[in-house]
Amino acid sequence: MNFNSEVIENAVQSLSSFPGIGKKTALRMVIHLINSNNESVKQISNSLEKLKSELKPCKECGNISEKEICNICSNPLRDEDIICVVCDFKDVLAVENTASFRGKYHVLGGLISPMDGVSPDDLNMDSLLDRVENKNISEIIIALSATLEGDTTTFYLSKILKDFNVKISTIAKGIAVGGEIEYADEITLGRSISNRIIYEI
Repeated sequence: MNFNSEVIENAVQSLSSFPGIGKKTALRMVIHLINSNNESVKQISNSLEKLKSELKPCKECGNISEKEICNICSNPLRDEDIICVVCDFKDVLAVENTASFRGKYHVLGGLISPMDGVSPDDLNMDSLLDRVENKNISEIIIALSATLEGDTTTFYLSKILKDFNVKISTIAKGIAVGGEIEYADEITLGRSISNRIIYEI
């Protein structure tokens, strides 16, 4: 693809690094930006810059937030005694879009994967144990993808939580084995949350 401009070519290369964005789509986006007024381009640039400069992990649950404590954790209308454990902040968005869960979350920041060198020590697990130990938590819902890594992490979590007086459940397998939480449709994911099952070792 001949761009006849190094500036345009660099912009296309940058945008095509996004998942699902090919060079033709990236070029259309670049052309749109060229034809936009300076204020619009500056607003887009500032929004993207703030993604890295202003977002940080919530001190309570690990979800991304521009505040020390995210809006979900600080919401007094959420159920304090139920925690939904997820892999990533994308999974929080997916579950929230189902409108089926009114508890709070805990974001692990990954899944146990010995092949990739990811151990339990690399994940946000100690703070989960602290929450279970120091707060009146009645149920932990483990909402991880139905993959080998997800199942391994679910098993590990159930082992370290079994000595606490807390019910451990997993989402119902409305999500296909090998499927990723973030790609599940809202109805399937919502039913999986609503029809969760007690996890037994």
